[in-house]
This record gives sequence, structure tokens and C-alpha cells, in this order.
Amino acid sequence: MSVVFVGVLIACSSATSLAVETVTFRGTDGLPKLTGYLSWPRDTRRAPAVVFLHGCSGLRKKGRIRSIYTAWAEHLNGTGYAVLMVDSAGSRGIGETCGPSDARKRMYHERPGDAYAALAYLQSSPRIDPRRIVLMGWSQGGGIVLLTVSAQSIGRPSPPPRYDFSAAVAFYPSACSVRHQSSPYTTVAPGTWRPVSPLLVLQGGADNWTKPEPCVAFIEAVRKRGHPARIILYPDAVHSFDVPNLSLQQRLGSLTEDGQAPLIGTNEPARRDAYARVLEFLREHVRGD
Repeated sequence: MSVVFVGVLIACSSATSLAVETVTFRGTDGLPKLTGYLSWPRDTRRAPAVVFLHGCSGLRKKGRIRSIYTAWAEHLNGTGYAVLMVDSAGSRGIGETCGPSDARKRMYHERPGDAYAALAYLQSSPRIDPRRIVLMGWSQGGGIVLLTVSAQSIGRPSPPPRYDFSAAVAFYPSACSVRHQSSPYTTVAPGTWRPVSPLLVLQGGADNWTKPEPCVAFIEAVRKRGHPARIILYPDAVHSFDVPNLSLQQRLGSLTEDGQAPLIGTNEPARRDAYARVLEFLREHVRGD
């Protein structure tokens, strides 16, 4: 059984300040030029890298990158990874896309292309190891991770890149179900979805926004078909459990599919375990030269 229930406390780094370089790069065919924020490890050798895909609230708030992403970027920089945070919403002049809207549909259709545009950009850099690039997303961005690393991805260019994403991580992903990963954004037949790279999903067991039950069933079915996918379930954690210092609260202005107010908030044991577990996953699947 690959579903793991976790309630242990493991030390990790915490974000303080992060130096980022603003970069722009070409989107895939027909998509806009993209803005991203790139941070580097201290090691000057060719580095592995992680591409970040933000949630429906966007990458930035009041001109600043949200703390969830800077904290993770600093953590990964400290262990030798470069990080490219892709601003899919800001690059399109779009605000939040947390509720039903044409903008939200656009994001699901186009953001897998953003992921591959970011991959191509990083692979063009002499400072990045093109074989060791990871995709990582949160909530809507986690759902985009699943749409991106599907063997029938709607974003993968043709011909495909020489080196695809070497691993993928999705936090409490939206669209994590047989229904959402077979339509309307893909032509994958139900029961045939498979990833092109090892996949780790981290999910709150008490999440009432991206609920765990369909995601657990989906990932477990993928694993049982023999594909490298695993889900970690944190029993008491709600949505956004890895945001630093966020008190448990209702997210105003949004509703779950059954009309409830989404609960969000930090779960420190889950957050710290996730910091350690992601690095363990990367050590296993993102091998060195």
C-alpha cells in the first residue's frame, strides 16, 4: 500500500530572505511570453532545477512573491537546486482563478505549455543540468503538474524534449481524479493515465477544497498499474498546510464544490515532514552526473 499517513515532526529550513532574478522566456506556440523568478544555489557547478507552478491565487500578492513559494525556493536552493517560479497568472494579466470562469479554463488548457516552456528555458542554460529538472506545483498548479506529466500531456511539444521532467511533485492537487484527468483537458481513456516521470503527491487528509478521497483512489490505481506514483496523506492537515505561519481559517471569496468555505492553514508537523520527504524523493529520482 503506497498511501502513507504521517504525523511526525522533522526539522527543515525556514524562509527568511530570497534573492531572485526576474527572467522572461518564450511560451510554447500561441502562448504569451512568460515571466519567471529564478533563484540559485551557492554551488556554481551545473545545478539540478525545480520549476514551480503556483496555485489559483497567483504567484504574487501586493507585489511580493507569496511566502509559500519563497520558503520552498530557499529550502531547495540550500540543498543545491536552482528554482524557477513561473508567473502564469501575472504573465497573462490575470488575477485569481479560484472560481468557475473562462480565465480558469484558460489556465488549465494553457499552463501545461508553460511548464514545458520553463523546461526548455532552463535546458538552454549552461548553469543547469538539462537531465535533472523537476516539476512542482500547488493546488491548481498541482493539477497542472498531473496534466503536464501525463504520457498524453496537452502541453508536451512535438517533437518532445530530449530530456523530459525527471520527477514531479504535486501538493493537494486540483483535478486529481479519473474524471478530471480524462476530460475535458485530455483524451486519456479512463483507467489508462500514466506519468512520464516518478510522481509524488502530498495531500491533507482534512482538506475540504481539493478533497483527498478521489485523489487517493486515482493515484493508487495508477500505482497498481505499475507506474511510479505515490501519495502521502497527512490526516489532520487542511489545504495549504505548508504555508508558513498561517492560522487555521476559512478562505473568504471561494467555495468548495459542495458549497462550503475552504479551510486553509499551516500544519507544522505535515509541513516539516513534507520538506524532508520531498528531498528524499528527489535524492531517489534526480540522480547526479
